[in-house]
Amino acid sequence: MESRLDKETSDKVSFITYIVPKFADAYKMNIQGAFFYLKKYGGWDFLNEHWWALHTDNPFWAVRDMFEICRQNGGRR
Repeated sequence: MESRLDKETSDKVSFITYIVPKFADAYKMNIQGAFFYLKKYGGWDFLNEHWWALHTDNPFWAVRDMFEICRQNGGRR
């Protein structure tokens, strides 16, 4: 049985697997640490909800927006 993702889901997964390592690099984390940081401080929810807008922006600004959401929710780095 063949299972395929629809285009939107595929685009979302592609963007998330691209931007989380960018976030990790920018803030000197490993990818797993970045994931848990984003989950703990609301960046993951923000990313999942707004990926469609973030993916059209420069990755620098997308990472910065994710960091700002985390900072507003108690994250420090």
